[in-house]
Amino acid sequence: MNRIAYYRVSTADQSTEAQRHAMGGDFSMEFQDEGVSGAIPAAERPGFAAMLSAIKAMKKKPELCVYAVDRLGRDSIDVQTTVRDLRAAGVRVNIHGLGVIEGDTGELLLTLLAQFAQMERNRIRARADAGREAARESLARTGLTHRGKVSLGRPVKGDAQEVAAWRLANGASIAATAEQWGLSLATVKRYCVSGAALV
Repeated sequence: MNRIAYYRVSTADQSTEAQRHAMGGDFSMEFQDEGVSGAIPAAERPGFAAMLSAIKAMKKKPELCVYAVDRLGRDSIDVQTTVRDLRAAGVRVNIHGLGVIEGDTGELLLTLLAQFAQMERNRIRARADAGREAARESLARTGLTHRGKVSLGRPVKGDAQEVAAWRLANGASIAATAEQWGLSLATVKRYCVSGAALV
């Protein structure tokens, strides 16, 4: 059977290689979205949209393979609608480790997994909001400001104090801090070394 793959990662410093390796390759076509949030509807992502166009042009519909439900997206309704539309078009949707989504049992499993993916996105957002609030309080207490005011957004280059304060306030790892602020791991390490002395 004609098999195609779709990969997605949320940030530009992540790689789709782990998904590709885990799924074993041997695909006739591969599509990916790098640095694209799962909250964005599937059909609006460049890689997914290109895949849909390719599928429409195929006479014999393929089997679509993805690493996990959350790679399709983190909005429960969008994921379910996307999979139903693909299945209605004759595409078999195969989730790595689960198999092909088919029948009532497959629909139920998809619904549960899509809801879990959305819940995780909501938890990530809540942690980020709490982190920003903690950083704002920490900055307000220490008097650290950016251009005369407490900064709640992404720091400008060289604003090591803000990154170090946020990491300290949240007890976050280098990787979590990099994802929160949209910085590379190397930049976060450098910021935390130079900024920690000032926090």
